Amino acid sequence: MSKIVEVKPFVLGADGRNVTIVRIRTDDGLEGIGEGTINYRVRAIHGAVGDFATYLVGKDPTQIERHWQALYRNSFFRGGPIQCTALSAVEQALWDIRGKVLGQPVWNLLGGAVRDRIRVYTHAGGPAPEAAAERALKLVAGGHRALKLGIPVTVEPVLDERAVVATVAQVRAVREAVGPDVDLMVDCHAKPTPPVALRLAQELAPYRLLFLEEPIPPENVDVLATIARASPVPIATGERLYTRWGFREVVERQAAAVLQPDLGHAGGILEVKKIAALAETYYASLAPHNPRGPVVTMASLHVAACTPNFVIQEMISSDPLRAEMLVEPLRVVDGYVELPTAPGLGVRFDESLVERFPAHLRDTPHPAQADGGVADW
Repeated sequence: MSKIVEVKPFVLGADGRNVTIVRIRTDDGLEGIGEGTINYRVRAIHGAVGDFATYLVGKDPTQIERHWQALYRNSFFRGGPIQCTALSAVEQALWDIRGKVLGQPVWNLLGGAVRDRIRVYTHAGGPAPEAAAERALKLVAGGHRALKLGIPVTVEPVLDERAVVATVAQVRAVREAVGPDVDLMVDCHAKPTPPVALRLAQELAPYRLLFLEEPIPPENVDVLATIARASPVPIATGERLYTRWGFREVVERQAAAVLQPDLGHAGGILEVKKIAALAETYYASLAPHNPRGPVVTMASLHVAACTPNFVIQEMISSDPLRAEMLVEPLRVVDGYVELPTAPGLGVRFDESLVERFPAHLRDTPHPAQADGGVADW
């Protein structure tokens, strides 16, 4: 029986983002790769991984659920973004080892595929409606059939008509450019207050959005449920929720039609499968959040392959680390990617990447409202 001998975090930088990689090695020469990325909390995640390593070294790497339970529950203070991000990376790496040992892609160890290909979307948008439309056309020409835009300005409290007008103008320009057959989404990044969120939903309804993401901050589920009932556009949320317990109230109150757990934050591969099963009992769909690096992208695709209520997967359109870390190339054709076939997650890692892709450790953005007050970014 093999034993874990090393649990080590690394940080890479790519296109202004930081990507935290966790490598787990066993005494028989196998290694698994996971990713747990919070761009501006690199040191905290590395510390949490180091804490987890104290428990993991010497353990059997096949006991994935047992180790998840021990690391989550025996921390006493459960959940939170730092602990769950580190735990997600560790769990992914253990699944990667398991798949390599058995010579199978991870999705085939989780019940097998329920679909033949995986629908994906990427990010459009721009500094002006014309620029957003131009970028959208390039992405569609490159194979994408679903695009997500954002609110292009800082949002003021109560009812910010300027933010509504700017967002609608961008969506209108993109819809007119790409036509009716490309799905569009809008990510509010939880910037709006409820009046702005409802006004946006009403004004964006004619453009047939697939969903409106994070229309308000995630802390108050009652308010989110009120918006979901009043909105003519399906509501999505979940990138800042962790584990099935973080999603329970959203699901039970039917506060969102689409759940967006992040494979790099929510607790890992099996935990997102559990979140999806909870959502399925309320006929809600799964669209995992993922503006991350190659490992979270691949982990997300493995979950998508074997999850019945999956609808669409987020991924950035260009990532220089993919060419370095993916065993198989990832190609978007007519809005879809193929199921991964390589054993494990289908990723690899070389320590030379740390020097070739140096990290950019820095503070978070601090946008301000018109009066100088703190704004959400």
